[in-house]
Amino acid sequence: MKTSDFDYDLPSELIAQAPAERRDASRLLVLRRQPSAVGRQQDLITPHSSLLTHHPSLITHHVFTDLANLIQPGDVVVVNDSRVIPARLLATRAGGGAAEVLLVTREADGTWRALVRPGSRIRAGGVLQLDGEDRIEVVEHLATGERRVRLVGAGGDAAVLARRGRIPLPPYIRRAPTALDAERYQTVYADAPGSVAAPTAGLHFTPELLAAIEARGARVARVTLHVGPGTFRPVAEEDPTKHHLDAEAYVVPDAAAAAIATARAGGGAVWAVGTTVTRTLEACAAPDGTVTAAAGWTSLFIRPGHTFRAVNHLVTNFHLPRSTLLMLVAAFAGREAVLAAYREAVARRYRFYSYGDAMVIL
Repeated sequence: MKTSDFDYDLPSELIAQAPAERRDASRLLVLRRQPSAVGRQQDLITPHSSLLTHHPSLITHHVFTDLANLIQPGDVVVVNDSRVIPARLLATRAGGGAAEVLLVTREADGTWRALVRPGSRIRAGGVLQLDGEDRIEVVEHLATGERRVRLVGAGGDAAVLARRGRIPLPPYIRRAPTALDAERYQTVYADAPGSVAAPTAGLHFTPELLAAIEARGARVARVTLHVGPGTFRPVAEEDPTKHHLDAEAYVVPDAAAAAIATARAGGGAVWAVGTTVTRTLEACAAPDGTVTAAAGWTSLFIRPGHTFRAVNHLVTNFHLPRSTLLMLVAAFAGREAVLAAYREAVARRYRFYSYGDAMVIL
């Protein structure tokens, strides 16, 4: 397996620059797995494998609201309730030059691990000035290339970020963030602050769609995984096993573990909304698929060859070439099937990446 095996051609005009007018009006590509695609018959022995019989086509096209019709009574839909923080800060260096700081993780002592630009000009002991009396103190230059920084300003960190922070849109969105992004680059169920990028598969859900899913007799369960920039870092090595995935903090509450256990005991399926949920559940799953309540950090890098224990169906967006996210999706459905689905999506002019359309893998 090579990193270049996960390359594909994407016209730049298909990279979504803004969200759909309505969240659940996004398009939805449905990919139905076949035994030859995943190489393990047990991946298809789910409570709703009859969907494959009812819909013999491998790929079908829908709108996102149709997802509710695929979810069955007794299923559990697991979402990531992490909230994106306004982690991007524009500052001025002591000499007058511009600086940019992206907060990554808040440490127990109240400092932050952060990415800074220009890195060569920002040294430990320096101060970066924000507007007004707010500032960033550079505490330490870490071996990883990150800086440890401290926010200083009235009201504490949350207040400083509320005044000075910006939503950290991905670099392929080639515009400045607007007031609309403050709403639409969050899921409607976002609750626990801590992510520097949205768990984008969840951006398509509306309160009405969640209510429709529950009205069908399925449950919606919440876990938390705070998304860091490492999740989206391209895999530079041609051998993906040499790529290091940064650890991210997660929480699986008792309520989520119980909902998953109830669904499994009753023959229901576990739907993971996004790669972040998939990584969280797979990190906590026992060999028999049991998911236990837990909190910790995971650097689990799921790629082809991974045996899925907890997740039956995956809702996801379309991901960048050569990325760990695309490798995870390929591990779930088979590389050739996924790349064929991507080619079909390109041909049909689907919108890609964070604000783009979605796919579901059955």
